[in-house]
Amino acid sequence: MPDVRRTVDAVWRIESARIVSTLTRMTGDVGLAEDLAQDALVEALARWPESGVPRNAGAWLTAVAKRRAIDGWRRRDRLDERYRAMAHDLSETTDDEWQPIDDDVLRLVFTACHPVLSREAQVALTLRVVAGLTTEEIARMLLVPVPTVQQRIVRAKRTLSAARVPFEPPDPTEWTDRLGAVLGVVYLIFTEGYAATSGDRWIRPDLAHEALRLGRVLAGLLPREPEVHGLVALMELQASRFAARVAPDGSPVLLGDQDRSRWDRARIGRGRAALDRADAVGRGRGSYGLQAAIAECHAVAPSVEETDWERIVLLYEALGRLAPSPVVELNRAVAVSMASGPAHALPIVDRLTEDGALRGSHLLPSVRGELLARLGRTDEARSELVTAAGLAANAREQAVLRAKAAALRPL
Repeated sequence: MPDVRRTVDAVWRIESARIVSTLTRMTGDVGLAEDLAQDALVEALARWPESGVPRNAGAWLTAVAKRRAIDGWRRRDRLDERYRAMAHDLSETTDDEWQPIDDDVLRLVFTACHPVLSREAQVALTLRVVAGLTTEEIARMLLVPVPTVQQRIVRAKRTLSAARVPFEPPDPTEWTDRLGAVLGVVYLIFTEGYAATSGDRWIRPDLAHEALRLGRVLAGLLPREPEVHGLVALMELQASRFAARVAPDGSPVLLGDQDRSRWDRARIGRGRAALDRADAVGRGRGSYGLQAAIAECHAVAPSVEETDWERIVLLYEALGRLAPSPVVELNRAVAVSMASGPAHALPIVDRLTEDGALRGSHLLPSVRGELLARLGRTDEARSELVTAAGLAANAREQAVLRAKAAALRPL
């Protein structure tokens, strides 16, 4: 049974967005679609231990969920044309014919990012139904309590249902209202794939690649939107490091220790080309374009020491003015420490500590510990790194932080 549960979890991580989007297209209701998918998971846990895991588990789950939808309509005497069309579609579906429809996932993103929802609700719902993250993972990512995330998701589903939001991309006149939210959640999905907030895996390439696919689709739809190209550039450049970010045993390999010969030069080329396309539009770089430019500085540098840290500091300063956030400021502090030394960066981190904006996150004590270690303040550094390890939810990241703390020796 534990093996089956792990298989179900793996299938859900990989297929959930396509399953839920397919069901949403059929039912017209995001909340109902996810409920049906969850019911199919329960049935899989009950049947697969005896029958075995189907060759195409995603198709099996989708077919079961479709049947449950039809049964529900039958009980409510709603045998209309939609029911008959779906029943015919189901009768022709086999495991071997499972063909994910890419546009359905994009429709699901746009539905979850409808302006009838608050920004917080859009993010929580998209991370749940598109990325397939648990409420606990979303809470850690957003630095909010789990009940808050649960409430946002429940209310978002009810609001979409009450507003009768259609499952389709918006009219072109509505793109502006939703594009910022769509780009934001696509990048959050990529970020979770690039550095998982919890679990025992350092990266989740399946999530990152899905986010990158969505970004490319958006770039094709909106070739005159520079921030779409900027986001694609950023994701391509960051994804280029995947092969070097994880050791054979699954442990993280940090930037300074990565074998840069393993970086994907084709991805770097695509990322730089996407950044050129963003610049060619002629409206200046937005937040994603600036982040992509920072990633480009790393991508072209032969080593950490030869990286143009002064340019990265300038780019972070521009990003902080355009899209201020404590995470941007923390990253600027890291760049300052590399360009000018840890003594210049520590006051920036201390101000963030005083502000309390990143309270509960492991990022702040992690960076502070690194700076203190470089300044020779070993005991303080060790304490910060131990604190960071206690706050980190990813098991791989915890191990790295504890190892760093253990390696510090009094001068």
